[in-house]
Amino acid sequence: MPSVSRFFGIVIYFYFKDHNPPHFHAEYGEYTAEILINELSVGVGYLPPRVLGLVIEWAQTHQQELLQNWQITAIGGTFIQIEPLK
Repeated sequence: MPSVSRFFGIVIYFYFKDHNPPHFHAEYGEYTAEILINELSVGVGYLPPRVLGLVIEWAQTHQQELLQNWQITAIGGTFIQIEPLK
């Protein structure tokens, strides 16, 4: 699973050839969630509210790059790194 960004202890990654709808995975400690890219909401899983807020803030800024990575990883291509939240 390629990690595309890391910030404040949060790891953002994609699975190659993952199921629809377009989403990315966010991991923070023992918490994990699938974040829907188009809706910027949790599809499956749980993140603490503060962490989820940071992930959504980051995803809003990088939504187009996330969609691009979704398309790339859907065909098994090489993903692009995305700037972390600062």
